Amino acid sequence: MRKNKRWLLIIPVACFIAILWNSFSQPGLNDFTSNFEEVGLYRNENNTGPVERVYIVTTTDTLWQEMERYSGLMPYSKLGTTKVYFFDKNSPYPKQAQGGRVNFDTEFEAYCLARFQKNNFGATTFSVFPFKQ
Repeated sequence: MRKNKRWLLIIPVACFIAILWNSFSQPGLNDFTSNFEEVGLYRNENNTGPVERVYIVTTTDTLWQEMERYSGLMPYSKLGTTKVYFFDKNSPYPKQAQGGRVNFDTEFEAYCLARFQKNNFGATTFSVFPFKQ
């Protein structure tokens, strides 16, 4: 009878510890080898309709898989869009993002390394050198 009571205590404690460990061991934005730095952000003020988010991010490396993984961790709203533009930290890059079809000054398009988009249905696209003809 005593052994059963002990197991009734050990099992919930072990489950609680496993949940905590799993929660705190998830990768975060600071776990990347490329030094990503968010330098520009635009978010429209519409909370009831589509929420538009645009991020300008600089990086020190061109690890495409890391860029895509980093972008997937950015906030997203159902029925909204999220766009992440990557630029080399040592090249010219825009300091501000804006909403709409053109998300930054077009003079910086030649320096854009990659673009990640998540549309209002949750579908994602990742483009390398998206403005090269």
